[in-house]
Amino acid sequence: MRDEYDFSESRPNPYVHTEKRPVTIRLDVPVIEYFKAMAAETGMPYQSLINLYLNQCMAEGKRVAFA
Repeated sequence: MRDEYDFSESRPNPYVHTEKRPVTIRLDVPVIEYFKAMAAETGMPYQSLINLYLNQCMAEGKRVAFA
């Protein structure tokens, strides 16, 4: 490992827009169980499935229907 590195020709990260941010969110137990069961079927982590679903809702412009 070098003692010093030269970053004078570095450039900004082009993938910064895809960065994820950790958040704390409270979900009902049945919601978590639903996504964990789906995760077991698909082999994807349940957090990724929740993110995928929320992205799909956002892309389709879905709105919450209050009862």
